[in-house]
Parts: sequence; structure tokens; C-alpha cells
Amino acid sequence: MARRWQIAVHKHPRVTEAWRCLRPMLRVPDDWQSPYGRFWLELVGGAVALIAAAWLFGLVAEDVVTGDPLTVVDEILANWLYAHATPAATLAMFVATELGGPTVVTAVTLATAFVLGWRRRWPWLLTLILVVPGGALLNELIKVAFHRARPKFDLPILDVRGYAFPSGHTMIATLLYGLLAVLLVRTLRSRRGRMLVVWAASAVVMLVGISRMYLGAHYLSDILAAIAAGVAWLVLCVIAVATLQYRRRRRR
Repeated sequence: MARRWQIAVHKHPRVTEAWRCLRPMLRVPDDWQSPYGRFWLELVGGAVALIAAAWLFGLVAEDVVTGDPLTVVDEILANWLYAHATPAATLAMFVATELGGPTVVTAVTLATAFVLGWRRRWPWLLTLILVVPGGALLNELIKVAFHRARPKFDLPILDVRGYAFPSGHTMIATLLYGLLAVLLVRTLRSRRGRMLVVWAASAVVMLVGISRMYLGAHYLSDILAAIAAGVAWLVLCVIAVATLQYRRRRRR
């Protein structure tokens, strides 16, 4: 039934005429296996992801500024996690949070940069530079713009300074491990391997975010905003470098 409805819509005269007019303006490729066809698909997919991530960040930021219900959930969840903290879980969360900390992030970034440079993958090396250091700078600018205070407890598990929104550890983890996932997905040919990489990167980001909430450094909204901002910046950088690379190839 749905298939028949889809065919009927596709063959409708008005839809056909609209597609005929829009196709030249959008420069929709005829050969999807061509370099332009693949680039077009990546560009459209990236634009959709960028818009979705920016929209989510805007929703969370609006709730934080106006004190909407999400901030109430923030307080409830933060107090619940603090009340149910255990020594074993605290130790595990301290380990998990280091995955988004300066030491691990710097080591992984430098190792990735070395491998990319050794293999002469200059566009991806440029992407790495834009994504991680650039994303860290963007995070600091957003923190200053919103200047949101961190959760307050009588005996905090982790004593941290600075602003909370968005979470720096979570955003950097989203940027770094998200970029590594993109690199590996482009390299691997196995669909199962690609899915495993995506799930592993997502799990690491979520683990870092949960650890920051558990340790009392951030609210839930800080984590959601960090993931959204990280995805948006990552997609923007990947699209920008891919566009530059495609234009250079066309000139050659």
C-alpha cells in the first residue's frame, strides 16, 4: 500500500514538473557512483545532520536561558545521582571521564595526527586540526556566552571551576571520537565493522557524558548541548574540507 502510494506521488504531474524545475538548480547528479554523486550525497546528508544538531542545541539553550522544565529535570537528576553515589561507581566514573580529559584527548589527537601525516592524508589532518582544537575554542566561547554555574553540593565528589554549559569533556569526546568514527567508516568495507565503530564511538561519548553528570560537574542539559554542538561543529568542518578537496580535484 505504501509502495503504491509512493509511486503514485512520484508520478504525479505536479511532482514531476517541480522536480524538473528544481533538478538543474540543485544540480542533482545522474550518476550516484561518480565523484560528484558521492559528494552531493555527503553534502546533503551533512546539511541535514548540521541543521538537526543546531536545532537541538537551540532548544536546550533556550530552556537553560528561560528556566524551562528541562532545568527542573537537571536538578532532580543531579541530586538523584549524588544521593546514589557509591565508591565503586565513583572510581569507574573517574576512569570514564578521563576519556574526554586533556591527557587522553591530547594523546589520541597527536597519535591520529601522526598517522594521518605519515600516510599523507593532508585533508583529514586539516579536518582534525579544525575539529579538535577549533572545537575546544568554540566550547570556551559558548561557556563564556552563557556563563552557567555548575551544580552545587555540600560535599562535591569532584571540585571543578569554570562554567558548565556546555560540557567541555563531552563536546571534545564527541568531536574526537566522532571524527575517528568518520575516518574508520570511510576506511572499512564491512557494514558490520562500520556499525560497530559507530556504536563504539557513541558509547564512549555517552559514557563520558554520564560520568560528568555522576561526578557533579554538569547537568543533563550541559551534556545534551555539548553533544549537539559537537556534532554540528564536526559536520561543518568535515563538509568544509570535503568541499575544498572536491573543488581542487575539479580544477585539476
